[in-house]
Amino acid sequence: MKKGGFTLPGEAGYEKLTLELAEKWGADCIRDSDGTVLSDEILSSGIPIYSTICMVRSVNGWAKEHMNMLGRNFLSSDPVMAEGGTLVIRPLEKYFRPQITVCPDDPVKEFWEVRDRTAGTLVPPGDWEWDPSAETVTVNGTVPYHFYTVSFLACRIWEEISMYNHITNGWGDREHLMAVDPRYPEVQEVLLSYLDGWCRSHPATRVVRFTSMFYNFTWIWGADERQRTVYTDWGSYDFSVSPAALREFEKEYGYRMTAEDFINNGRHNATHNPPTEKYRDWMEFTGKFVREFGRKCVDLVHSYGKLAYVFYDDTWIGVEPWGEHFEEFGFDGLIKCVFNAFEARLCAGAKVGTHELRLHPYLFPTGLRGEPTFAPGGHPEADARRYWACVRRALLRVKIDRIGLGGYLSLTEPFPAFHDEIEKIADEFRTLRSLHEAGAPWETGIRVAAIQSWGPLRTWNCSGHMHEHPELPLNHIYEALAGQPFSVRAISLRDIAEHGVPDDVDVVINAGREGDAWSGGGAWDDGRLLAAITEFAARGGGVIGVGEPSARRGGFRHFRMADIIGVDREIGKTVCFEKYKYEKKPHFILGGEAEPHFHNHTPGVYALGAGTEVFADGGDGIVAAANEFGRGRGVYFSGFTYGAENARMLYRAILWAAHREDLADVYTTDSADFECAYYPSSGKLVIINNGKDPGTVTVRTPEGERTAELAGEGIAIL
Repeated sequence: MKKGGFTLPGEAGYEKLTLELAEKWGADCIRDSDGTVLSDEILSSGIPIYSTICMVRSVNGWAKEHMNMLGRNFLSSDPVMAEGGTLVIRPLEKYFRPQITVCPDDPVKEFWEVRDRTAGTLVPPGDWEWDPSAETVTVNGTVPYHFYTVSFLACRIWEEISMYNHITNGWGDREHLMAVDPRYPEVQEVLLSYLDGWCRSHPATRVVRFTSMFYNFTWIWGADERQRTVYTDWGSYDFSVSPAALREFEKEYGYRMTAEDFINNGRHNATHNPPTEKYRDWMEFTGKFVREFGRKCVDLVHSYGKLAYVFYDDTWIGVEPWGEHFEEFGFDGLIKCVFNAFEARLCAGAKVGTHELRLHPYLFPTGLRGEPTFAPGGHPEADARRYWACVRRALLRVKIDRIGLGGYLSLTEPFPAFHDEIEKIADEFRTLRSLHEAGAPWETGIRVAAIQSWGPLRTWNCSGHMHEHPELPLNHIYEALAGQPFSVRAISLRDIAEHGVPDDVDVVINAGREGDAWSGGGAWDDGRLLAAITEFAARGGGVIGVGEPSARRGGFRHFRMADIIGVDREIGKTVCFEKYKYEKKPHFILGGEAEPHFHNHTPGVYALGAGTEVFADGGDGIVAAANEFGRGRGVYFSGFTYGAENARMLYRAILWAAHREDLADVYTTDSADFECAYYPSSGKLVIINNGKDPGTVTVRTPEGERTAELAGEGIAIL
């Protein structure tokens, strides 16, 4: 299959290259990118056009004249020690000044806070003063040797994605783009007027691709290049703050959000922290606004007979596609930037008509860590195959409608091997898509739920891309599950406490570290939660705990689910108790493979008693164990790192926890480096090699064994 389902980034001045690659890659759509335009020759080529627009950074001239309506967020100075009764703090000192400033129109005393962090108290506004010319805060009446911070309302004068693209591509004196905040009615009017004019001036555009909506994920840069990123979180709502929003929230909810509600003792509201009730209110408040104004933008696009797609990255706050209100936007399609398989699953599950993946490498000179990509020394064809091999696992399980690239096509000209590789990838994609169109692949019927603080909002996603938080076991579990034949969902711990584990769940997984949102933190203080999980397990459900599942200090057990999973952790509270001397034995879950190793291993885990079946351990505690509990079963892993063998082990753990060991040899491969999917409607068996080396693989099916030889990262369809 040589045509369709591919979006190509075109570029004026490179018309010949654009049209040649459109033919080679089977593109049925050409798009522009940030910093590029499409020439008349491309627009009139007969290939449908797909145009990108970022609403909040589209009216730069107007933004310069209305700096009081730019995006804001709360930031904090580093703690500064007082030596006497007066202290001078420079709150902006640590931040990248081309990005951050203070708006002179902001009412400082209304929103800023000075805190004595040693005493944990708020300094009265009358005891400090802001000097805008010197950019200093003078605090009076300080206590010697106490640490103080200033929490201030920062004004962002360079939009984050524009800033990254500008610096990465060396755009020199090109204009810095700013992001306006549509909370202000004046901004809404300007943006809708701009969008209306834009639609009229783009008659050739068939698809309007919103670069998300209005509020970017949090990305604060530092003044010191050795700490360029001070703080980033792909799920944080920190950038949705403004004086207008803060006042409107108080009017609607009857209480006021303060600087400390966002600074949160210096931790901010990173997605890895369990949300407070106040923060949940702010998220709902922000999400409602994003949906309402976003719908106006979508309706305007539709009025011109164009389709409205949204890019699920960049200014995506309030646009989470697994949220219960996502359909209210009325989007026709969703585009997701993907590095790995779980991101493809996230995209595929959104309730829209078209699901599209933007593949990597992005067409930039350098990669994420500054390594050469489309630059001397780069090997983009190898990068493309590596990323595709990661993403493809998910495409065996779910249907994706389109793939594409973004960036600057001209950079690919010296890399013909990259052109050839993308041709192969595009053909593979279209073949896999056709199999889904004929019918869904076989599944085990086992229904798995990740249980954490966020519920469905963070299905198939913890906080951004996997490479940014490699220590999080749940990200690695999602990555393993993304290519496996299970139904997967996410449920909030609060919902389980209130309503119990749903009847349509067979196995629950709780994976995290003590106190984080994924383990649950304070949610386990609610006794109803543990009772609900205990009832679920006692009646036959499967429970898998990873890392520090259900960890909460002060209870009878450190792992609240310890009696279900058969292990607990020594944290210095039970050192006087002798630990049970277990005997390590083989187990179905291990399947004869070597013992697992996790780079996010949790030390100090011990067995509760004779019922705990330990099948992997290290010098500092248990690594893997299983436990019968009532009519149910519990499994424990001290961490989880995605890899072929560990993914196979998780697969078998889910089968065992669900009492379905009989499925261990149904549509499975004899080597963990290979995975497969069977499509009953078309009678096709697809096998993929996730490894770089060629090999022979045997697949066990109900009708007997099938054998195939595959190249490294190859694919076979039998």
